[in-house]
Amino acid sequence: MPRGSSPKRERQYEHIKESAEKRGAGEGRAKEMASRTVNKERARSGESKTASRTSAKGTSSGKDASSGKRGGQRSGQGSQEPTYDQLYQEAKRRDVHGRSNMNKGELRRALGK
Repeated sequence: MPRGSSPKRERQYEHIKESAEKRGAGEGRAKEMASRTVNKERARSGESKTASRTSAKGTSSGKDASSGKRGGQRSGQGSQEPTYDQLYQEAKRRDVHGRSNMNKGELRRALGK
C-alpha cells in the first residue's frame, strides 16, 4: 500500500487480496488485483495526487461503474449463466456421479447445459 493510505484502504486491500486468493489467484496476482482496485478507488475519491484517465472516466456519465458498485457482477455471458454452486446443486439433485471432482464446465456438460 502507498504511504499515507487510510486504514479503510488497508482493510479494503486485504479483503480484496484474500478474496482473490480464495478464488484461486496466486499470491502475486491477488496482490496486483488488490493494489489496482484500491488505487483506482483512491483516485476516484480524490485521495491520490493524480488520477489516470480511466480511473476518473465515467464518474458523471455512469459508463464506468466503480468496483464497489460492480460488486458481484460477472463478466462474460452475464448473469444468465448459472454459477458453479447452482450447477453442483442440480447435479446433486440428479445424482450425477463424480460431481465433486468436476469443474464448472464439466458440470455443465454432464447436465447437458
